Amino acid sequence: MGGIHGAAAMSGRVVVGFHAVGARLRHAADSIEALYFDPQRRDARMRQLLDRARAAQVRLVEADGRRLQGLAGEAPHQGVVAVCGELALARSLEDVLDAVTPATLLLLLDGVTDPRNLGACLRVADAAGAAAVVVPRDRSAALTEVASKAAAGAAETLPLIAVTNLARAMEQMREAGIWIAGAAGEADRTLYELDLNGPFAWALGAEGEGLRRLTREHCDWLVRIPMAGHVDSLNVSVAAGVCLFETVRQRGAAAAAH
Repeated sequence: MGGIHGAAAMSGRVVVGFHAVGARLRHAADSIEALYFDPQRRDARMRQLLDRARAAQVRLVEADGRRLQGLAGEAPHQGVVAVCGELALARSLEDVLDAVTPATLLLLLDGVTDPRNLGACLRVADAAGAAAVVVPRDRSAALTEVASKAAAGAAETLPLIAVTNLARAMEQMREAGIWIAGAAGEADRTLYELDLNGPFAWALGAEGEGLRRLTREHCDWLVRIPMAGHVDSLNVSVAAGVCLFETVRQRGAAAAAH
């Protein structure tokens, strides 16, 4: 097993941890330039990952913990780091809107600056079958190694689209026939009162600050998640899961009724 120089290793995108690296192996193994692994870790999970990598003819490089952490940055590496070429997932908003169907589901994040929250939102949006996650270019966490790790592989399959002006992007969505609901704790209506069938987008803000004024004004509805306990807000990724999977539930019920 040969090594490669650090400068070359950092020329591509770094994918960290078993979930993210495993997803890249499944969906785009040929994009992996080198897979660094801790040879001291010999458990079944590592053996299975390395077997898949060898079967895909991925270049394997032994690395100690210090080198792995240097590649991974702040993200826990679990003994495995892949240096990859970029995937063609960063589609434009126009590409998404050109492909709108009655099943289209989008998640808009306004001011979510914590990379772990961004990654968790990507994970739940992917699980709900969303077509993309849309964020403002200047007011959002980036897809760092930490965000990718929290996404648990979703960053490898779900487009994250950064737009210059979120309000303008919402206007384009509405012109394409997509209804938009914003989550706001003070809203009178609950999300369970909405008909979520048809092309739909959910807009969520960061915990505490919520949606900005312009974002609110470009929503067709503002709704709240009913809270029965003493807390008055949810983590944004939890709120995204509630909203997206209520959409999935309603659409499944509507399909079963036909």
